[in-house]
Amino acid sequence: MNKISHKINRIKKGFLSLILASFVLMLTSCAHAGKNFEATESEDELKLSYATEFSVKYHEGGYKHIHIEDGSDYVLIPEGKEDSDLGIKGAVLIHEPVDNIYLAASSAMDLFLNLDSLDSIGTCSTKAEDYSIKEAKDRIESGKISYVGKYSSPDYEVILSSGCNLAIESTMITHSPKIKEELERLGIPVLTERSSYEKNPLGRLEWIKLYGVILGKESKAEEFFDAQEKKALEVKYRLALENKAPEERKSVAYFYVSSNGYVNVRKPGDYVSAMIEMAGGRYAYDGIADESDNALSTMNINWEQFYKDTVDADILIYNATIDGGIKNMDELIAKNKLFADFKAVKEGNVYCSNADMFQKTGLVADIITDMYNVINDKDTEDLKFMYKVSYE
Repeated sequence: MNKISHKINRIKKGFLSLILASFVLMLTSCAHAGKNFEATESEDELKLSYATEFSVKYHEGGYKHIHIEDGSDYVLIPEGKEDSDLGIKGAVLIHEPVDNIYLAASSAMDLFLNLDSLDSIGTCSTKAEDYSIKEAKDRIESGKISYVGKYSSPDYEVILSSGCNLAIESTMITHSPKIKEELERLGIPVLTERSSYEKNPLGRLEWIKLYGVILGKESKAEEFFDAQEKKALEVKYRLALENKAPEERKSVAYFYVSSNGYVNVRKPGDYVSAMIEMAGGRYAYDGIADESDNALSTMNINWEQFYKDTVDADILIYNATIDGGIKNMDELIAKNKLFADFKAVKEGNVYCSNADMFQKTGLVADIITDMYNVINDKDTEDLKFMYKVSYE
């Protein structure tokens, strides 16, 4: 009888795999149908399926116009060609080959890694010990990438002497506008990386296509993106097969406790909350109104509000990006004894992210898969981007 049951289970698994493969193939075709249709209408624009914060247009002679949604425009000048702004007022010129970048946007490092392009980064504003990406850490420690100080006070002399031909800043540069002005005064083009503003996690990942354009690796970028998109679509169709009603989906809180006593959460509509939704969960803070007048992707809430919205959440995920996270449940409760009242704490459904969850920008589909496994009671033995928090 056991042999018969085992055989039936094998048949069921095989049938489910066949259905999943068919669904993923169908969705991939649908997702790219609009892209292929646009290609017949306009061959001179980089086709994007999810990203909204940048665009690229191709011009005769190999010139490329890059537009960033902060209002900035750039023209990528082919090697050996004359300078041209293509008639675009205020466009900044970037000369190919772009082979000595000052990278102040640490989240982009993984995208360069997945393009096999760490050699194109000459300087950075993140210390080796602050990277969980081994390849980046090794290059900084060996001096192949020079650490030049924090983004807000970089060593201009080192950047300039390195032969830097492009600076890529995070949106934090808006708090230090004089740094951008000084880099530009020194003749270094500055591009602000806005992938964190993308509402769709795959839109954030699609910035790899922009770096593919800048580095002349469009095909490699497209190939990498397509592979991650396929993984994300597999999760989507597993959820479609399970067909859970909205009220059956588990609520998930993603947060950390700040040193000033507030609790920091991702804003509703942020890419992290979107990943939770894509993984089959409900974001615990979807109903919170953002009263701040800033473009940050996080916000602080007081303990009264946090307790109200989180005490009955099914799953807690502690964000370890800022304070290093928690090793056990006692450390969580030590931050506030009220955590002992929380449903997820009582039921043992507490997890903590690791540094890779922020820095491994290119593996967004793998992060969604981890979340899917946690939220839907699947195999959690081999999680890559978070770990279960237990009592000692």
